[in-house]
Amino acid sequence: MGAIRSAEGGPLRRTARGAGRVLRSPFAWAARGVRKATHAHGAGESGLGKLIELHAVHSAGDMLITVALASTVFFSVPTDQARGRVALYLAVTMAPFTLLAPVIGPLLDRLPHGRRAAMAGAMITRAVLALMMSGAVASGGLELYPAALGVLVASKAYGVVRSAVVPRLLPPRISLVKANSRVTLGGLLATGVAAPLGAGLHQLGPQWPLYGAFVVFVGGTLLSFSLPHKVDSSKGEARAQLVSGEHRPHLRPALERHRGAVRRKGAPKRQRKSSKAPRPGLRTVGSSVLHALQANSAMRMLSGFLTFFLAFLLRVHPIGGLSPAFSLGIVAVAAGGGNALGTAIGALLRSRGPEKTIALVLTLSLGATVAAAAFFSAFFVAVVAAVAGIAQALGKQSLDSLIQRDVPEEVRTSAFARSETLLQMCWVVGGAIGILLPLNGTLGMAVAAGVLALGVATAVRGLLTAARRGSPHPRVA
Repeated sequence: MGAIRSAEGGPLRRTARGAGRVLRSPFAWAARGVRKATHAHGAGESGLGKLIELHAVHSAGDMLITVALASTVFFSVPTDQARGRVALYLAVTMAPFTLLAPVIGPLLDRLPHGRRAAMAGAMITRAVLALMMSGAVASGGLELYPAALGVLVASKAYGVVRSAVVPRLLPPRISLVKANSRVTLGGLLATGVAAPLGAGLHQLGPQWPLYGAFVVFVGGTLLSFSLPHKVDSSKGEARAQLVSGEHRPHLRPALERHRGAVRRKGAPKRQRKSSKAPRPGLRTVGSSVLHALQANSAMRMLSGFLTFFLAFLLRVHPIGGLSPAFSLGIVAVAAGGGNALGTAIGALLRSRGPEKTIALVLTLSLGATVAAAAFFSAFFVAVVAAVAGIAQALGKQSLDSLIQRDVPEEVRTSAFARSETLLQMCWVVGGAIGILLPLNGTLGMAVAAGVLALGVATAVRGLLTAARRGSPHPRVA
């Protein structure tokens, strides 16, 4: 009897095991593929691969929260009421954020030994806030907005710390621009997966995307502590623009030349004492970084402006006779595809001329918005969204490359934190303009062109001059 049972059960068990392997194999293959991609070219040994995976988790969680908020604040009510809700959202979340953003970078500068804990704290904070919002997301109560502000601040704090951590995990065979491209691309892919997942969860109820975000952020909290311990090391670092050049050996020659020039000019003794030496930071490393920040600020303002302005414009005036949802989908796909394409280009190219790259993408963005203002149509709206995505990705990667090249290692980490905070504030300003502007396509594109024209006027000439002049620092690949 036992032999018969064994003979009958054996094939069944083998069949069940075989079916299990068949069902698991696609997921196992995908997991191995993702791990191979994130850990390639020394990224696994340096710890950059874990940061890429952590950033993917961060992006997926943020997308789930975005789906929940968009369905509550934007899509669930008529257009006029939606505009009022979004205006309230901006007032309650973005306005306080503009006051908090300048504090984020300097505050995180004081936590050089706690970067993993800071990223974990940002993750668990959003997990808790996601649960808090799940009760209010269906009704759209006012308690939703303070929680949304907390999510925004925690997300931006994570972004600042992540920018500061990347140089610590840079493999020998990968430049900073390529490393940031990989991190960004990982986030974009995770966003693409999380968006339909969030839409599916929303069908179960408006709170379900927030439950999903809670689970994702809890996982991100645990993943944060798996980063290498060197992330928390502050060896060789200093805070930018906070200490005079006398305390920085690499600035002493410049300090002596500065004092010698003052003495040769015969300045009075009191003036000699009061003359200040250059201080380490973004203002003392040449014009390339300064003009790159100006250009990226204009492009980040464009991104914030398009996000809010087109969202309302296309809901009221769909393009090409299409439905509002389909019009928004086209623009979202164009913007996301452009961002992914720009990130991929940055990962493939050897960044020999970051100044020229920034000048080129800023000028192309201006040309696209001018054309859209003159010939407003569905085609040009999609073109502007795609070009803005490409420009923002390539511009930010080139800015990272310039900071690595021109900012002294002692203050490079701090410079990343401060530049990221500035760009985030510019996105807020652009978003505020987009929500306040009348819903006229030609007018909106003209305003966007004006913002970019200001960036071109202040930055392009300086970038091209700096590119011709060259740099005493070795250029990165």
